[in-house]
Amino acid sequence: METQDRRIRRTQNLLAKALIEVTLEKGYDAVTVRDITDRADVGYATFYRHYQDKDALLEDVLDVVLNELISLFFKDNTLPENMKELSSMLFVYVKENYEIIRVLLSSRYTSVIGKRMLEDGTRKLLERNIPKTDSPVPPEIAAYHLVASTINLIEWWLENDMRLSPEEMGRIYFELIERPTMTLAFKPPVQWNQA
Repeated sequence: METQDRRIRRTQNLLAKALIEVTLEKGYDAVTVRDITDRADVGYATFYRHYQDKDALLEDVLDVVLNELISLFFKDNTLPENMKELSSMLFVYVKENYEIIRVLLSSRYTSVIGKRMLEDGTRKLLERNIPKTDSPVPPEIAAYHLVASTINLIEWWLENDMRLSPEEMGRIYFELIERPTMTLAFKPPVQWNQA
């Protein structure tokens, strides 16, 4: 059973990698399932054993990215001691996976993907943080703002060829978006002023 699971994962990984590569070359709308299977060196019928269409494959890629980002931020349901370091780790992840992120943010399903990222990110923030009772901003709005601003900052960074280092982007993100929003709306899980 484990061998079969490994083969399934391997095939899905090959298809995901092929989707990213071909999309970067042709644009998502121009990509066909045949392009993906040819690049992955996988049979056409094999693709359909795993996915209904290329959109389902893209959704699977999104699931992997979202799960990796969530696990980066919430290891063992705890936040790291140093939030600035975590902010930099976000941009290190984006840089290491920039082709995948670029495809996710530039496909014709950007609005669907963005909506899903906003919904999942907002929900996780609300689940894992305690709102301040005296905040002038409702926690739902603060969480939505933080996630939307994060996505927009990542898009800006990619559009500007990642000229700033992940560490610089992490510092900017922390000072401009994360700390002000979290301090305003949520009880601090850690010391926000840690270096």
